[in-house]
Amino acid sequence: MGRLPVPIPEAVTVTVNSNRISVIGPKGQLEWTMPDGVEAKIEEGRVMITAKLSNLHGLSRSLINNMVYGVSQGWSKTLELTGTGYRASTSGTELNLSLGFSHPVKIPAPEGITFEVVENKIKVLGIDKVKVGEVAAKIRSWRPADPYKAKGLKYEGEIIRRKAGKAAKAEIKI
Repeated sequence: MGRLPVPIPEAVTVTVNSNRISVIGPKGQLEWTMPDGVEAKIEEGRVMITAKLSNLHGLSRSLINNMVYGVSQGWSKTLELTGTGYRASTSGTELNLSLGFSHPVKIPAPEGITFEVVENKIKVLGIDKVKVGEVAAKIRSWRPADPYKAKGLKYEGEIIRRKAGKAAKAEIKI
């Protein structure tokens, strides 16, 4: 995996300064400090990665590829909200959730992250794949879908394994 070059789209600029790589594109800019033993070179519109340690080779290539994709197309994670009375809305850069608590849950958008709400779906958008995933996981942690009624927050396409309810006790009459 690490030997595959990372193609650079026309709208994206990649610069390498010693162990620091910077990727600039139409959606924004990302920087990453490469670990010792990993080197990146730009050849023929592609980023080539060489590493002394094989365990960092594929990781470095994937992180750089995610940066290039993020600044050119952007990353998104969609959450589905199921349950009576559970609602989501946005006000400015803040996500407001009504999840059955006695108070509304307000989640401010971190820098570089935006929220979109359409009906019962919450979309977390950004250029940094890791940050998008972390914010989506933090939102989901407020009310994960329960296995009995599948009410709560779940990722789009996530399958919730359902459990049977409590079985009724059989009475013995004498």
